[in-house]
Amino acid sequence: MWKSVLSALWLATAAWGTASAEEDNIKSIGLRTHTLNQPYLDSDMQSRWYDFGGDAIIRTDQYIRLTSDHPSQTGWLFSRVPLTATNWEIEVEFKIHGKNQLYGDGFAMWLTKERGKTGPIFGSADKFEGLGIFFDTYKNNRPGVVFPYVMAMVGDGQKTYDKDTDGKEAEFAGCSARGIRHATIPTKFRLTYFQDKSLKLELQYKTEGEWSLCFETDKPPSIPQVAYLGFTSETGELSDNHDIISIDAKNLYYSKTPGGKTTPGSNRGKKSKSVKKSGGSWFWFLFKTVFFFAAIGGAYVGYTAWRTNSKRHHRF
Repeated sequence: MWKSVLSALWLATAAWGTASAEEDNIKSIGLRTHTLNQPYLDSDMQSRWYDFGGDAIIRTDQYIRLTSDHPSQTGWLFSRVPLTATNWEIEVEFKIHGKNQLYGDGFAMWLTKERGKTGPIFGSADKFEGLGIFFDTYKNNRPGVVFPYVMAMVGDGQKTYDKDTDGKEAEFAGCSARGIRHATIPTKFRLTYFQDKSLKLELQYKTEGEWSLCFETDKPPSIPQVAYLGFTSETGELSDNHDIISIDAKNLYYSKTPGGKTTPGSNRGKKSKSVKKSGGSWFWFLFKTVFFFAAIGGAYVGYTAWRTNSKRHHRF
């Protein structure tokens, strides 16, 4: 019995260690071509890496406002060059706010084959090819769903988004985000993608530095090899300010390959003794874990034997 228990503990500890080691091996390189921070514009009042248009306005010391708190506005912001990295992370600080009690419609982030096309889906074109992340603040007809609602949709160039049902039929994944419009901290979202491995969306709007998982899948959609990063927004009769504060894009990679070899340059300048130290630390942790559970098991067996012996004495 105890042999099987210890085997299970060993496997669980090894699995945890593998996942932890894999996470530790993830490194990142900033993608300057898709990162955008204040003052947003260069001396020629242009951005080298992004285009913007429609009703979007830029205040160089504060924000890029896709749409203002006025009815019937549409604004967009799109990268000039496509995102070609296979594994990446995009972190965006944004703000949704306004003076009205009723508000809408929200904004969207895009990774699509085409760029800068305006249309009815949060200011962008329908029947897109790629990935759309929608921050929907106006509830149309989705009983039981708490708004604002964050939703991912995978477009194949044919699928449509039904505004009357807030895209329910086309939803890939999503979550409610009550309080995201009234947050008193910097609101952010972080989208992490590993090709053929995972797609994860996290939100920060409750406590600064605390990320809430919106959704995660180990069966991610296929993102077009040539995909432009963009942001759009639209207001109708109801309106809000939809601001992009910053965009931080990174290329992700593993510092070690599955075979244990480091990627070129990832281990430059490190001595072999540091590798030995890491291996020793892992072995010591594993030993202590197994010893701890073995001690608990031994104590339980001892207690059971004592109780059985005690019962025999009482019996006679």
